[in-house]
Amino acid sequence: MYRYFINVAYRGDNYSGFQKQLNANTIQDEIERALKIYFKSEIELTGSSRTDAGVHAINNFFQMDITNELSNPSKDVYHLNAILPNDIVIKKIHKVDNDAHCRFDATSRKYHYKIYDFKNPFLNDVAYYFPYSLNFESLNKAAEVIFHTSSFQTFSKKHTQARTFNCKIFKSRWLKFNEVLIYEVEANRFLRGMVKGLVGTMLKVGRGLISIEEFESIVLSKDCSKADFSVPSHGLTLMEVNY
Repeated sequence: MYRYFINVAYRGDNYSGFQKQLNANTIQDEIERALKIYFKSEIELTGSSRTDAGVHAINNFFQMDITNELSNPSKDVYHLNAILPNDIVIKKIHKVDNDAHCRFDATSRKYHYKIYDFKNPFLNDVAYYFPYSLNFESLNKAAEVIFHTSSFQTFSKKHTQARTFNCKIFKSRWLKFNEVLIYEVEANRFLRGMVKGLVGTMLKVGRGLISIEEFESIVLSKDCSKADFSVPSHGLTLMEVNY
């Protein structure tokens, strides 16, 4: 048996998330379908990092176990991409040790959430149009607050399967790039809805609707009803999964 990691990128608009679900089409469904057509056998994938419906990814990973070693992975990538829909691409397939695991061996994941305040048809599907004045310094003060906690229960949606709400934050900051605001956050793991909850609640700080002290109180409350999860999914992109 041989194990391979499959590096993928995708637009999440047309899918109900990354990993397989009942009665919903996902990124995993599409790639498993392409593998079945190409290899003429069922191959069940394991995903590295879940993304919710509508969320995009520049770099995400699946792993697959197959009985025959691939002689030309680059050629396989070419043919699989010809089968896949235009909004999903396999970037690379590479062989790993049989005990490697694309989910449990990951050391961190990095997300970007993009916001713009001017009408731009080229950003509509990949960033959140938010036509309000924001205090950039206040946003970054809020971003620094989350370094002071390890529990992110406040920013986890209800009905989660997570056994713990603890996450280790490596990076949390707001950036400006060509008039687009980007919230960049990197952690060892993320909870369901966590980045959207952080962004939505920080935007309240940026607008002056709540103070830094009130934001810190919300973070420490462990009460998800106090967080704002209302920002849309299409502004969120998984940028990296690091090993």
